[in-house]
Amino acid sequence: MGTTDRAERSERPEQGQRDHEDQSRQRGQGAAQRGQGSAAQGHQGGQSAQGQGTQGQGSQQQGTQQNRQGGPDDDEGRGGRRRRNRNRNRDKRRGRGQDFGELDQGETPIHDDDVLLPVAGILDVLDNYAFVRTSGYLPGPGDVYVPLGMVKKSGMRKGDAVTGAIRAPRDGDQPQQQGNRQKYNPLVRLDTVNGMTVEEARRRPEFGKLTPLYPQERLRLETESNILTTRIIDLVAPIGKGQRGLIVAPAKAGKTMVMQALANAITTNNPEVHLMVVLVDERPEEVTDMQRAVKGEVIASTFDRPADDHTTVAELSIERAKRLVEMGHDVVVLLDSITKLGRAYNLAAPASGRILSGGVDSAALYPPKKFFGAARNIEHGGSLTILATALVETGSRMDEVIFEEFKGTGNMELRLARDLANRRIFPAVDVNNSGTRREEILLAPEELKIMWKLRRVLAALDSQQGIELLLDRLRKTRSNYEFLVQVQQTSNIRLDDEDAG
Repeated sequence: MGTTDRAERSERPEQGQRDHEDQSRQRGQGAAQRGQGSAAQGHQGGQSAQGQGTQGQGSQQQGTQQNRQGGPDDDEGRGGRRRRNRNRNRDKRRGRGQDFGELDQGETPIHDDDVLLPVAGILDVLDNYAFVRTSGYLPGPGDVYVPLGMVKKSGMRKGDAVTGAIRAPRDGDQPQQQGNRQKYNPLVRLDTVNGMTVEEARRRPEFGKLTPLYPQERLRLETESNILTTRIIDLVAPIGKGQRGLIVAPAKAGKTMVMQALANAITTNNPEVHLMVVLVDERPEEVTDMQRAVKGEVIASTFDRPADDHTTVAELSIERAKRLVEMGHDVVVLLDSITKLGRAYNLAAPASGRILSGGVDSAALYPPKKFFGAARNIEHGGSLTILATALVETGSRMDEVIFEEFKGTGNMELRLARDLANRRIFPAVDVNNSGTRREEILLAPEELKIMWKLRRVLAALDSQQGIELLLDRLRKTRSNYEFLVQVQQTSNIRLDDEDAG
């Protein structure tokens, strides 16, 4: 008995050495060969264990006791455990690139005993994964993970309004963690995309392939006779569906009041338009004021949030607007401000190595241009109107560079003057430097002739006299139509008097 045990122990180091050499040779081969070698090694181990088991129960008990006491079998047992742990860790490392388990392979199966909970939100597609943002346009703890296979199969796009279902956690289930990151609930069932079925969503056109035209249908802003801001904008800078306009304003010139007046006028006169107000890097109290004053969708990222949140909000909101335009809707986006959005991209975007004047990275100006350039009037239905504010006279060279980049990209410009605001003349509109390109498309022929006569009268005056004259005449009339009729009757006399003088 003892002789047999000593012979067995003397053979085991040689067997372990042979296994170690076999494993070293197999480690240098490919992943598939490693798997095959491991399977063969496991088969040999099973046969060896079966052969050793026939040696008697006493030998097994003695071997077990030696393992507990740290005998020769202990090294082989630890080596096996280490190999198993390495294989387990290797499997984890292979799945690490997916970030959220094996869900990237396709849809999660639904079992009969699963309880499903409805979810809804905006789809945000990133580089390697996608989420349904359930709490707004920023990432939140309640977001739902969407497999990329489901995104491609159903033809979903970034900015889609998605409804579906997730699997309800069972009793006693703990929230799963992957490192320091919580594992999000996957979307197990897709119901609708922008209120359409999945088949209808696949057949919709792509925004980039739609034909852009000049604005042809006018957005009337005049509401009540005492609201002079929108009446003046209707006269000096008319806005059409698909307009790409800049509101150029220095600090404390009343741009926030102009934005609110525009938003309320659009929702009042054009209820079919979907209004989105995007506030980037703004004060929290201004966000609250805008939410209470505007009857539309207000999307905001306050100044106390990182620059990545500013860019995320802007990108997802404009993608949402594009998805609505693809379905034939008219969308108006009011952005405050494109200057602050450019600053955010300058901080968040990776450095390109080419720095412009004022410390602006050349790569940081492309995303805001892409945002602003999305405005267009679509042939055969749908339009995206973007009115963005641009800050000037701030004393920052960066703001000047950003404004110069966007100066010629719009087809409508409304300028506010600080000297008028300092004299408490509101709206502080610089009528001579404000205007719309191809306004003859938006105005009726008779209205266009009267506006040209009015322009010649205002051009002969400085900015303060021009806006004061315009405000005085508007206060005495109940509508712009009545005002234009008076201009038609009197402007010829004034022009004749000036020519005679």
